[in-house]
Amino acid sequence: MYKEGRKQFTGNLAAFFRARCDQSGARIGLAVGKVLGGAVQRNRIRRRMRAAVGRRLSDLERPVDVVLHPRKPVLEMDFSLLDQEIKQLFAAIQRGRAR
Repeated sequence: MYKEGRKQFTGNLAAFFRARCDQSGARIGLAVGKVLGGAVQRNRIRRRMRAAVGRRLSDLERPVDVVLHPRKPVLEMDFSLLDQEIKQLFAAIQRGRAR
């Protein structure tokens, strides 16, 4: 996935994505490593990310696989800012653009 896919970054998130051949829609994965804190902090990051992704999942119409890698500030940042970053990422992925 990482070698064949494309990358897109925002200030606090990295997204790795790859188009699929089927038409089943987008699949989203979260990679929250131990470097981001203990289990409580990592689970909080996951919950916040799932909530933001759930709000914006309809923005992705292409059949793509996406893996999101948050950075540590996601734990403390305002949810509206996180939502905006997810929106920006998904818009760039929908256009098929990568940096």
